[in-house]
Amino acid sequence: MTDDNEELNEVEVVTSAVGDDGTVVVDDLRAIVDDDGNVLATDETIAVEGADGTVVIDEVLAVADDDGELVPIEEDVVVVDAQDD
Repeated sequence: MTDDNEELNEVEVVTSAVGDDGTVVVDDLRAIVDDDGNVLATDETIAVEGADGTVVIDEVLAVADDDGELVPIEEDVVVVDAQDD
């Protein structure tokens, strides 16, 4: 656990890629890190837009257990189908 005097910092890393078929993937990872570099919690959102316009968003919240291992505590997945014109 953290000391009351310890400062916590938020670190964010965003990566993206585009596949040959036009699929776009964006991974947004935010982490709460203590002064020693230990990750205490994460919030990761992965968004995928398929070539057909379908979008999938997956968000996972995780916290560190007593051994320092990240344990997912919540996951939300949203799928938005492509609209036909």
